[in-house]
Amino acid sequence: MRALSDAIVVAMPQVHREALVPYSPAQMFALVNDVERYPEFLPGCAAARILSQDEQSMQAQLTLAKGGFQQSFTTENRWQAPDYLTMKLAEGPFKFLNGEWRFVALGDAGCRISLKVDFEFTSMLAGIAFGPAFQRLMLSLVDAFQQRAREVYRD
Repeated sequence: MRALSDAIVVAMPQVHREALVPYSPAQMFALVNDVERYPEFLPGCAAARILSQDEQSMQAQLTLAKGGFQQSFTTENRWQAPDYLTMKLAEGPFKFLNGEWRFVALGDAGCRISLKVDFEFTSMLAGIAFGPAFQRLMLSLVDAFQQRAREVYRD
């Protein structure tokens, strides 16, 4: 008889989304890096605050809420504007959380934005309770930023 831990195989969630947008890398980078405005337009984002910041990095805390459940986590974000921004877990209910936004210029056509996120919750219970909502949120980020760009840059 196999031990329970040998019988359960859990795939670590990954998100990879891309989109072509009629905006410059600098415009899209500015929206993604404007963390304190996330609650205005990101579904499920109840609060966002910058804990510390310098010219190429910040520590930010996000609070996500869904159906009475609320969870906060902190990331270390580093960037090379306007090309990319990376996120790494500093504190929260994850075993790991790593993400990367990339913004690639396409001439006058705008740019390609891409988001890759890998994460794993610290416990199976946290993963069951919050995992599906968190994965849906991660999958909706590119769409949310596209919509935000349309509102901010009025196309």
